[in-house]
Amino acid sequence: MNRQPVSTVDSLHLQTHLPKPTIVRLLRTLESLRLVQHAPQHGAYYLTSEVRTLSAGYHSEPQIVEAAMALMDAMTLKVKWPMAIAVYEDNAVVVRYSTIPLSPLALLHSTINMRLSLVSRALGRAYLAFCDREAQEIILETLARSSNPEDAAARDAAAVRQVLQEIRANGYAMRDKTVRPVSQTIAVPVCVDERVVATVGLTYFSSVLTDKKAVATYLADLQELARSVSVRLGQLGMATMETLNASPPEPQRRA
Repeated sequence: MNRQPVSTVDSLHLQTHLPKPTIVRLLRTLESLRLVQHAPQHGAYYLTSEVRTLSAGYHSEPQIVEAAMALMDAMTLKVKWPMAIAVYEDNAVVVRYSTIPLSPLALLHSTINMRLSLVSRALGRAYLAFCDREAQEIILETLARSSNPEDAAARDAAAVRQVLQEIRANGYAMRDKTVRPVSQTIAVPVCVDERVVATVGLTYFSSVLTDKKAVATYLADLQELARSVSVRLGQLGMATMETLNASPPEPQRRA
């Protein structure tokens, strides 16, 4: 379970080859010990901060999911639109939790573990815009060599920097309009000690809301949610950025 932010009985069965009744029994035991928690509406289990008492295995991504899940669920139940939280991984962001199962307005069946471009997707842009400037430059240089068509814009570094400056000034990011124009996403950073550790976003139908109306309606609540996640991470005793698995690459001095 430590290798992934959330686990289902099916995924654990495939990984361990244990009988499903055995897995369910073990999960219930771990739940009774408060080492894991069950999210019934998602059919998933995730590690809790109590696993730190085992002195191993509790890293940043499960903490982020634990800190954000209830807040995101509550907001989706209120506004109906699906939400997602993503972390940096290998020059992209990866969705680690989403509220799609709770939303009657979701276009996709699931987005968990989906990799998203840092230069075209809202969740990725929010990360790149608010990450350390030196790390940002290194990432942009790497993305300029990427074979992912959605990263192609990184080859025009000046244009990308302009977009990132606007995102930072506005306090939020939106997806490139040429990518999945049927919908749009607003995303904001989740920061700990002034370092971005994740991004959280809300997706809506382009035919229902204009971007201006969506920002006016949901941005303040989304930013408040991000701040609340940051507070919860502090309460969970989140590790410093130097030890986070989601950390950006360390800048290297050139000869």
